[in-house]
Amino acid sequence: MNGIINVKKEAGMTSHDVVFRLRRLLREKKIGHGGTLDPDVVGVLPIAVGKATRVLEFMTDAGKVYEGRVTLGFSTDTEDASGSLVEQTPVTRPLEEELVDEVMASFQGEIIQTPPMYSAVKVKGRKLYEYARAGEEVERPQRQVTISEFKRTSPLIYENNLCHFSFKVACSKGTYVRTLAVDLGQKLGYASHMSYLERTASAGLQLEDAFTLAAIDKMLTEDDHSFLLPIEYGVAELAKLMISEQEAKELSFGRRIQLPSSEDSLAVFHQEQLVAIVEKCKEGYKPRKVFL
Repeated sequence: MNGIINVKKEAGMTSHDVVFRLRRLLREKKIGHGGTLDPDVVGVLPIAVGKATRVLEFMTDAGKVYEGRVTLGFSTDTEDASGSLVEQTPVTRPLEEELVDEVMASFQGEIIQTPPMYSAVKVKGRKLYEYARAGEEVERPQRQVTISEFKRTSPLIYENNLCHFSFKVACSKGTYVRTLAVDLGQKLGYASHMSYLERTASAGLQLEDAFTLAAIDKMLTEDDHSFLLPIEYGVAELAKLMISEQEAKELSFGRRIQLPSSEDSLAVFHQEQLVAIVEKCKEGYKPRKVFL
């Protein structure tokens, strides 16, 4: 079995839990996911099966879109709703919506983030959450990410000295949206956390087209494999180019070819079938991964 599955991950499961369940359902060992989701986060989790696992790195690198909610008034050690209280700053007066929108817009572009302590980033061979659970402090490496869009999608709602509002964010690989919520709160002068999050798009896959594990299980009992998308979906975010039969043959032999493009990487097709992923070099384009 080869292809891409657009899975709708539910709350309470890790991305690895989803892979484990699918290995049992599909009776296929070669399965991987394209972009980790925290257990509390729901939404699109791209899954690659069989030969499609060779395009996983491109699915992981693709941009992502999230919709969620920020709560101003207190922060947690995990930066989301699952953590323990760290700091309280009661919201006792209304905020100006224009100010909130202006501050959110200030995050657009390339920004530097410090990963949360409760994350899987490794420092000296150990994951940050392992240090956090042991009560140990460690210097965290900063990373540069790109925020294409960060906007408020609901009115400001006030209750119990807290302020909530929904948001949408489009961002690059490696972005911690919960950290974005915390940094936004700091700029507004309040302790804050991300109180809800779902991923609505990833690697060209949309939430409205996603399947739950229960739905996949039911479809399998009916011998319905329509949840399995062609491997071509795994390169949806790459620039594409059609090539000739002879050019496809050259790539299958590992040879370089000339192509009318200036892109660093390309997904090349012949008769709608993915032939290879190629990368620019001095002599034209060389094959990076061939699928013939």
